[in-house]
Amino acid sequence: MPKLFITGATGYISGDALYKIATTYPDLEITALVRNSDKGAKVAAQYPRVRLVYGDIGNLELLSAEAAKADVILHTANAGNVAAVEALVAGLAQKQTPAYIIHSAGTGSLGVPDVQNNTLGSASEKVYDDWDGVDEVTSTPETWGTRKAENVALTASSRNPNIFGAVVVPPFIYGPGRGPDNQRSIQLPNMVKSTLQRGKGFQVGEGKNVWHVVHVQDLSDVYLALVTAALQPGGGKATWNEKGYYFTETGPIVWGDVSKAVVKAAVDRKLITNTEIDNLTGDEANELLPPYGAYVWGTNSKAKAIRARKVLDWKPVKEGLFDTIDSVVILEARALGLAKSHQEVAAGEV
Repeated sequence: MPKLFITGATGYISGDALYKIATTYPDLEITALVRNSDKGAKVAAQYPRVRLVYGDIGNLELLSAEAAKADVILHTANAGNVAAVEALVAGLAQKQTPAYIIHSAGTGSLGVPDVQNNTLGSASEKVYDDWDGVDEVTSTPETWGTRKAENVALTASSRNPNIFGAVVVPPFIYGPGRGPDNQRSIQLPNMVKSTLQRGKGFQVGEGKNVWHVVHVQDLSDVYLALVTAALQPGGGKATWNEKGYYFTETGPIVWGDVSKAVVKAAVDRKLITNTEIDNLTGDEANELLPPYGAYVWGTNSKAKAIRARKVLDWKPVKEGLFDTIDSVVILEARALGLAKSHQEVAAGEV
């Protein structure tokens, strides 16, 4: 029976991917890296057949040892940690049979020029893609975000021709996860949270910057498709190694429009009364979400997902970002104690 090793199983991205993979392949032998017994208990409660190993991605010897036992690795913990990816590849290099590493990164790397050029909140015409433009993307500087770690996975076959690597590069992720622990994303919930706390909306600069987006459950279908391909002879129909680069998006959003929609939902719910939106500096955004508020809310990150649609037949189906904003406002208001929970409503509490 093929063996899958997964890191980050209690995280938002990997937790949802684990849900999709485990439910699709109930007989797959899965080993999950977890940091402690509390995390392990959450995974075990949802997936009693999953084997647990305890440690973190700083335990390089453990990573290599578990990689050497695996046929497929799904690595989503700390995308920029180069040493961890190198340790996983080193473990796979010990094998004499085909093995696959699927490394998860993020399109936030593409926002580095906005930070360098101090163009936060401004529009940009630059659009990347993973098909005709894949060589351009994979040749961007290794100093950009997770690029150095990505290259370790993409060039893993140089260590051993039996290793096949792919990199999945999601943009702004939204929607509820289905994993055993963290089911909350970062960019939208934290914008909602900060809006409710300060009683007023905000955007970075003019709010004209654009990101592509993807629902976490649509994203999991890409991880599933790559795992499926890895379980097939010759790596299936997937692209691996140097061109095995997969953006995952369902369309663009303008951050200023997101800010307006958050404010409208909060006002409609009578959680705030002020309809104005402040234009924040990068430093002010970082104060709201240390240390990278300016980065996740103020840069441009436009990356078209062509490869997954062409070679994996990926067809995202989940609701759009703006359709989820009201529910996120409710959840964040409850977490802040500003609105009643379902249990309180059911119990008739005020």
